[in-house]
Amino acid sequence: MKNRLKVLRAERDWTQADLAEKLEVSRQTINAIEKGKYDPSLPLAFKVARLFEMPIEAIFEDETEVAIN
Repeated sequence: MKNRLKVLRAERDWTQADLAEKLEVSRQTINAIEKGKYDPSLPLAFKVARLFEMPIEAIFEDETEVAIN
């Protein structure tokens, strides 16, 4: 799943460790999500959206949907 997590994190000058702490996950989880190696659970995706005060769709993009459009 593509996402804008790295860009949004960088805009706030947060490290992966900073974001991990805010989301109560490991830094490795943040790294894997940013690289598209791991799709966040729905509860974690909602938590990310609340943290950045954005809709989930503005952060995460379903690659299947992209291929259709």
